[in-house]
Amino acid sequence: MSEDGQASTSRHKNHRKEKLDPFQPEDNKAGPFTEESSFATLFPKYRERYLREVWSAVTKALDAQGIACTLDLVHGSMSVRTTRKTYDPYIILKARDMIKLLARGVAVNQAIKIMDDGVACDIIKIGNLVRNKERFVKRRQRIIGPDGSTLKAIELLTQCYVLVQGSTVSVMGPYKSLKEVRRIVLDCMKNIHPIYRIKELMIRRELAKDPKLATESWDRFLPQFRKRHLKTSEKTAKKNDKLSAKDEARKAAGLEGASSKPAKKVYTPFPPAQQPRKVDLQLESGEYFLKSHEKEAREKERRQQKQAETTAKRRAERAEAFVAPAEDAAPTVKEKRKRRPSAADLEAEMDGEEQEGKEKEKKRKKKHRVPESMESS
Repeated sequence: MSEDGQASTSRHKNHRKEKLDPFQPEDNKAGPFTEESSFATLFPKYRERYLREVWSAVTKALDAQGIACTLDLVHGSMSVRTTRKTYDPYIILKARDMIKLLARGVAVNQAIKIMDDGVACDIIKIGNLVRNKERFVKRRQRIIGPDGSTLKAIELLTQCYVLVQGSTVSVMGPYKSLKEVRRIVLDCMKNIHPIYRIKELMIRRELAKDPKLATESWDRFLPQFRKRHLKTSEKTAKKNDKLSAKDEARKAAGLEGASSKPAKKVYTPFPPAQQPRKVDLQLESGEYFLKSHEKEAREKERRQQKQAETTAKRRAERAEAFVAPAEDAAPTVKEKRKRRPSAADLEAEMDGEEQEGKEKEKKRKKKHRVPESMESS
């Protein structure tokens, strides 16, 4: 690049960095406006009390720019319009943004800053981005973060004022930063955590400090976050791998029967046989040809029979509670006497025992007797 080209580039950069002078009444060469421009916006019921208290401050700020404002408490609306004193053709759009911010819950001291030339606003609608109400509340809270830490980080990195209110996010700040905040908010509602964008902004801010990287691409320094969501086919393959590993472990442990699955049905392209219709069943049973009163009588009889079966079953269940359990009764006196042995039985038993004792004694003596041959010697 030539020296003239470098000089022109630096001149353009310096021109962009210069602060623009505010628009003064002397700059309006055409004089007062020929047509009146006006904007109106509605505000919620809970903002009525606050707006009544601060409306004098709003009127004072707009009067300085030659803008008239009206607060309609009956219809719940605010309106701004140009007057003969208005000299800035763009200030009516700034006034429109101011009443929009007031309606969305922004404090009056903050909303008045929108009248500056270097400050713009963006109201991001997030109400229709998530269908599930619980999921919407969780993701909206994710923008704020624990104790407002995430929101504070976004404000510090983008030099913007951010207010999360209901189904909208109000943002005030430089034009370039509004795009960043909108991107963070919309990505958060699409289930991308704000911390990823915050990290990227922090890296960009550090790279901007190095003049050598001003003409280079920053893609190699920025983090590339990949989606972790698997496709259906990938999920199925992963599940099958887990099941096969589990089956192998069971076989190794000798538990083949524990994970036995029912055999899969053989696929057939032919549909199952058509089930008979209600009319076909009535034709088979002959009920179709019965008259209406005969059908009613048969239905009544069937119902009564079913009721009788149910009643009998319930009675049997109730009667089970009153059936006495089987008990072991104590033996009576007669039974005890029958069980006692008689005198003759006792004598016979004693005689048998004596006889057995004599036989045992004989055997013992015979065992210990000395042979005659040994005695003679």
